Amino acid sequence: MKKGEKRKQELLNLAYRMFIEKGYENTSIDEIVAKAGIAKGTYYYYFASKEATLEAVIEMMIEKESTVAKELLAAQLSIPEKLVSVVNAFRPDKEEAVITDVLERKENIIMHDKICKKIVEVAVPILAEIVQEGIAQGIFSCTYIEERVKMLLVTSQHMFDYGNFGEKDVEVYIDMLEKSLGAKSGTMHFISKVLVEGAKE
Repeated sequence: MKKGEKRKQELLNLAYRMFIEKGYENTSIDEIVAKAGIAKGTYYYYFASKEATLEAVIEMMIEKESTVAKELLAAQLSIPEKLVSVVNAFRPDKEEAVITDVLERKENIIMHDKICKKIVEVAVPILAEIVQEGIAQGIFSCTYIEERVKMLLVTSQHMFDYGNFGEKDVEVYIDMLEKSLGAKSGTMHFISKVLVEGAKE
């Protein structure tokens, strides 16, 4: 890693920790600069604004999630479990919610859309690989794989990331998922337990 890239990464890691500990709104550029021990001009050389820093921090989080998801491809899990585990890998950690929640604000709608597209871009090929494996093993039977896993991912993000769902929502989601992937009824039923336990955390 070149010196400039290393400095940028150090600033990103610092901003990431400060956003988690203090909250995005309560962290100023001046505080990041002071903590980093650099001139303000140096900060602006790497990031045009605090919003640009937030976007870079979230992209860093997605890269970390992508690494975890790719490692799951080789995990000793059933195909359905692997599929769900990869979807879950692209959810922020509990402590990171203070960062991602900022994207839900009206003024950040453009960044929110950009980040969602980035997650889809990174996650869909990984999910598609798992479904292909499932088809080869006779667990799934479907066409238009990338389009199907994209719908699975987007629906999951919108429905389950904030714990605002009921038992019927879960039942319908599982039914839709099994039918979409051409899986036997009951194949994905274990998701119900995963979601309920996740909502209690």
